[in-house]
Amino acid sequence: MAVSPQICWTWNFGTGLNEAESSKLLQLLNALQAQGKLAAAASTCKVSYRSAWGLLKRYEQHFGQPLVLKGRGRGRGTTLSDFGERLLALDTAARTNLDSLHAPWGQRLKELLAPSEPAEPECLRIAASHDLALADWIENGRRIKVDIYWRGSEEALNALARGECDAAGFHIPGKQGSAEVLAWLGRWIDLRQYAFFPVMRRQHGIVTAPGNPFGVTSLADVAKLGLRMVNRQRGSGTRGMIDQLLAANGLPASALPGYAHEEFTHDAVAAAVASGKVDVGIAIQAAAARYDLGFVPLGSDLYCLALRSAIANGTAVAHLVRRFRGETFKARLAALTGYASAGDATTFQPWENFASHICFAEPERT
Repeated sequence: MAVSPQICWTWNFGTGLNEAESSKLLQLLNALQAQGKLAAAASTCKVSYRSAWGLLKRYEQHFGQPLVLKGRGRGRGTTLSDFGERLLALDTAARTNLDSLHAPWGQRLKELLAPSEPAEPECLRIAASHDLALADWIENGRRIKVDIYWRGSEEALNALARGECDAAGFHIPGKQGSAEVLAWLGRWIDLRQYAFFPVMRRQHGIVTAPGNPFGVTSLADVAKLGLRMVNRQRGSGTRGMIDQLLAANGLPASALPGYAHEEFTHDAVAAAVASGKVDVGIAIQAAAARYDLGFVPLGSDLYCLALRSAIANGTAVAHLVRRFRGETFKARLAALTGYASAGDATTFQPWENFASHICFAEPERT
């Protein structure tokens, strides 16, 4: 099977260190975090236990700090040190950002090499705010050629305006009226040049430990109780919603401990709460359900796609719409807690038509 051309990158941790070994180190740390035993992590990374231990010691000597901590006693396992966890978190955040930045350049390389490559079916490039249903569809359920890379809502719309993608996935908080949405979208794209499609609605709210032990009912409670919070990255739709809730309650960002602690997906927020590293976060209900966490609903959002009007009637777009309105995708939405279809539209529509058929304003709790 031919491998698509792509941009790859590695860390350079300093003089005398092999970049390939640096990549292997981060793979080993990731496996160790998930499995808790060095032998199992080494097997996952296809290296011997001795090689894995030697690799860790070599880099610990270079960094001057421990990467792992061995439990006392037989069978206690091995865990990442605080430094090891922070190094792995840095790598994860960097890869999330750089992968999305590299995607359009990789696509341009593919287009440059196209004459020497076999002809492929028509393909849609989509920059999209992260979503569990879409991620599942891309991994398991689609039968259409799609290149998708995850960005915040604002970043996705910006990429669409710059011509780096064919379509952008973004979400709109339910409490915003059509005039507010119009003003927000107008900051990123010229609405006259694009068509829009409502994909689904999702419940979002405060994710807590199981049983909501602090009795949180609002973001104001989070600030009042001084709970540790994990935020979403700047430019994401969820981050914008959090800032709106703060403003509605007359609270500064500094009122939320952890406001500067950012994650890039709903899953990552739920995982941070589940691990006990933070007390609460804001995410969609399905992410909370996936980790058996508590959930305090704040309202719903509308997840939409926008694309250039010039391609709205193309074959690939028509196929995409059929898939979104098909029974298989509806079943995927039904299987995810807090999801619902966004109606029965069967085409991408100009903004005026789209806005007239969508109810934006929905009262939300703050």
